[in-house]
Amino acid sequence: MGRALHLLKTQDTVLVAATVARQVAAGDAVTVVALHGVTVPTLPAGVVVRRVPEDLSWNGLLEAIFQADQVVAW
Repeated sequence: MGRALHLLKTQDTVLVAATVARQVAAGDAVTVVALHGVTVPTLPAGVVVRRVPEDLSWNGLLEAIFQADQVVAW
């Protein structure tokens, strides 16, 4: 079980949702971080969604990046 972090900086999120669903099905802990103004797609239960800078600071994002096993920027 890995820890995946997805950084959303685009509105094109169809592939994001499919990728996150596969990771959750595989047992990974998944966090999705939306940068300012990005709409988050519908995601499976258990996915943690955070928004920068509304509920996660830039320093908090940096810490989350270093804690993740995999980071994907979209």
